[in-house]
Amino acid sequence: MTEPFETIKVDTTAVNCDGGGGALGHPRVYLQIKPEVGEIECPYCSRRYVLNKDAKAHAGH
Repeated sequence: MTEPFETIKVDTTAVNCDGGGGALGHPRVYLQIKPEVGEIECPYCSRRYVLNKDAKAHAGH
């Protein structure tokens, strides 16, 4: 297993990722973290989004 490119802590289960870096990024993808799992990895850039312990499910982006 490889290490994630970057780990980002978030307060919502709905996140989006465009890889950052402007033109060097990737198409924006919308990811949904399952609360029982608590994290998700971007399929493009391997950034890992980790749900904070006190976060609540939220449908907004």
